[in-house]
Amino acid sequence: MRIAVDAMGGDHGPLVVVEGVKMAMKQLPRDAELLVVGKTRHLKRLFSIRRASHPRVHLVDAPQVVTMADKPKESLKKTESSIAIGARLVKEGQATALVTPGNTGAAMAHMMFSWRLLPGIDRPAIAGIMPNPKGVTTILDMGANVDCKPRHLVQFAIMGACYAQSMFGVERPRVGILSIGEEPTKGNELVLASRTLLERSSLNFAGNAEGRDLMTGEFDVVVCDGFVGNIVLKFAEGMAKFIMRGLKTEVSKSLVAMAGAIAMIGSARRFGRRVDASEFGAAPLLGVNGVGFIGHGGSNAKAIASAIRSADHFGRARVNDHIRSVLGDNVNLLDSGAF
Repeated sequence: MRIAVDAMGGDHGPLVVVEGVKMAMKQLPRDAELLVVGKTRHLKRLFSIRRASHPRVHLVDAPQVVTMADKPKESLKKTESSIAIGARLVKEGQATALVTPGNTGAAMAHMMFSWRLLPGIDRPAIAGIMPNPKGVTTILDMGANVDCKPRHLVQFAIMGACYAQSMFGVERPRVGILSIGEEPTKGNELVLASRTLLERSSLNFAGNAEGRDLMTGEFDVVVCDGFVGNIVLKFAEGMAKFIMRGLKTEVSKSLVAMAGAIAMIGSARRFGRRVDASEFGAAPLLGVNGVGFIGHGGSNAKAIASAIRSADHFGRARVNDHIRSVLGDNVNLLDSGAF
């Protein structure tokens, strides 16, 4: 298993990626290899300084860099950038997956241009993860598609269910569609039409999911268009930061509160790991004919390492083969043309 890693695209530069690679090599199976793509002259120095060199880590030179300011269409012109070469390595079979903390739009553009879409998929989707008391909830799309049709949401549901089953061991994922009420009659035209299709699919459709259901564990997969999904993602990130800041402020106000916090430090750490985005590292771009994980531009070393592990797991679990199979089970529904 070989994984290409874009070392140049993140907000913090290649140093964080080098540290993440060093961390990942302590956690990956022994047959895993990493192809770290970037300016090799600079990378060699960083690997030496951080003592991160490893016989199963190989450097691939990329003279160009796609920045966060580059628009997706413009980034495609940078054919020798680290993200372009990483995508090409996957296309040519030299790597199984690509991990990048870079520009999301550019990453999607290069993955779609190089790999194309899986047969039966009209649009790719970014799958996000939210913790719940029973495990995690997979939510998609998280921002790849602002406007969607009902057939797209069904495709998202199929991809999300396959992802939850293969990656998190959920035997028969309960799929929901995000709406403003649990009643079948609630929702806009997209939700109502999508629900009709989902009820006829081979999936374990469990009905409408309200916003409060995203973290209760009642659903394993929740689908929505990317406009709504991205708002949900950003709200969750902001709320988590607000709660953590508020707790720290309140704890610092009295000795009693500080003593209580010290007594609960073990529980707090365990809870912190469950809600820490760096535990998952990056979100997969589902629906492309390859394995691509796109991380936050501000990813730290732990997030990079987690993303690499997730990409390795995804490839070994053959998630795309699973998606192809379930798409085949629903081909008549998706080809009906009614939606």
